[in-house]
Amino acid sequence: MPGCSPRKPDRWHSGAVTVTRRLTPPERYSFGASVRPLLVPKSDPCGLVREDGFWLAMRTPEGPATLHLARSAGELVATGHGPGARWAADRADAIAGLRDDLSGFPALATRHPLVERLAKTFSGVRLPATGHLFPRLLRAILEQKVTGKEAHRSYRAVCRHFGEPAPGPVELVLPPDPAVVAATAYWVFHPFGVEQRRTQALLRAAQVAARLESCAGAAEATARLTALPGIGPWTAAETVRYAFGDADAVSVGDFHIPNTVAYALAGEARGTDERMLELLEPFPGHRGRVCGLLALGGIAAPKFGPRMPLRSFSRF
Repeated sequence: MPGCSPRKPDRWHSGAVTVTRRLTPPERYSFGASVRPLLVPKSDPCGLVREDGFWLAMRTPEGPATLHLARSAGELVATGHGPGARWAADRADAIAGLRDDLSGFPALATRHPLVERLAKTFSGVRLPATGHLFPRLLRAILEQKVTGKEAHRSYRAVCRHFGEPAPGPVELVLPPDPAVVAATAYWVFHPFGVEQRRTQALLRAAQVAARLESCAGAAEATARLTALPGIGPWTAAETVRYAFGDADAVSVGDFHIPNTVAYALAGEARGTDERMLELLEPFPGHRGRVCGLLALGGIAAPKFGPRMPLRSFSRF
């Protein structure tokens, strides 16, 4: 399996509502840093990280499920709960980032001393791939052109409004059902802090969610996503990065990332999308991974000017 060290065959135990799978992660595998990007910071109605591991609610082709991942004596124990338990357990290695293909990246990383250092420091961090496009697309659309705090507040409100109880021993809700979202009037989203423009993009995506979920890979999904009004390269990249584990997905159009890349790789305080892509050319297939390493390293360009204010649309 790409990106994984040789491991013992998986051992399975299946019961009425649970399926358990034991995985052997590669050396220096960083569990928390690998799976944490799948959740909205601080509080996510559809998942959580706590002392007993990582929990994620999902809608699978076989029904609702909750996946639990936990470290145990050098192994990673994956347990699926609910009607979709087996599907969740089958996908557990990808969700944990164990299908992430790092082959060739160490050699590419040597093309810039900072990237080489970060690649060694965070060599245990793997890129997860959920296999579910719409939940990540929902989050990406809500994050368009607003602050992270504002977007995450809206995301929590939307998930709680549309969410249904997830199976398993923890209190989580399933991600919103695209069919239900598609049948909802746009003004329902107004109290959640989502204006008409983003809501319409979300409703259009929900209407064709089944077609989007059928995409064979990141390239096909990106083409279909960007053909939809209101969804551009930034939203597509933010979606396919974690739905398909696309290490090359670059968030063109981001407010901060071009500046970060220009500052980190060329010492320039400000950058454009064109300059960012130029600086990332030495890392084909891993351009998004390089951006992620810069974020993990806490590297950011100097800040100038006031911060974007938090807004509320519920009063208008």
